[in-house]
Amino acid sequence: MKPQSTIGRATTPDGKEIVLSERDGAYSIRVNGLELMSSRAHGSEEALARLVLDRVSHPAPTVLVGGLGMGFTLRAVLDRVSPKSRVVVAEIFPAVVGWNRTELSHLARSPLDDSRVIVEECDVGDLITANPSSYHAILLDVDNGPAAFTVARNERLYGPAGLAAIRRSLRPRGVLGVWSADPDRPFAKRLKNTKFAVTIETVSARDRAKGPRHTIFIAEMT
Repeated sequence: MKPQSTIGRATTPDGKEIVLSERDGAYSIRVNGLELMSSRAHGSEEALARLVLDRVSHPAPTVLVGGLGMGFTLRAVLDRVSPKSRVVVAEIFPAVVGWNRTELSHLARSPLDDSRVIVEECDVGDLITANPSSYHAILLDVDNGPAAFTVARNERLYGPAGLAAIRRSLRPRGVLGVWSADPDRPFAKRLKNTKFAVTIETVSARDRAKGPRHTIFIAEMT
């Protein structure tokens, strides 16, 4: 096995180190030494797009993707929406956007090159607050889910005020999808308290059934 090589480094707003590495054709992004994502396991990111967009009735939806990662969620969205759709992706780390345009671009078939995509290098929470009644679907693949560990302020997305802002940002019959590393009953309760109809799915991180399992929260406007 080849040794792991470091491709890039960056610093999060609260001073944590984010590192892109590669070994034997597999890429990983770590934060302070803890693996945040790997190119070997992206089935749950693709499931997020499928589970949400299957519930969207608009023929050419406007979709907001919070968190670019390695591009797998964005690619899964693009493969499911109309050529007339608009897909906004918000990524807080400029380095991650840069890596997706260069070293990581081949992993998800260069989704940032798609003319339907608008990239916003910003906090997705700010974008949600600034754009009421704008999106048919919002997909949040931010940090580790509701239990954030990369950027502490990501927690504001998942509290009562953040969920209320998301609801205002959705169009009628809009759908919210949230990726989470683990089940989170308090978060499900907060979604219901915000008057969403909630479905919870457990999906595999990899294409095969074995391996880690992640949680997808689907919240529909009522």
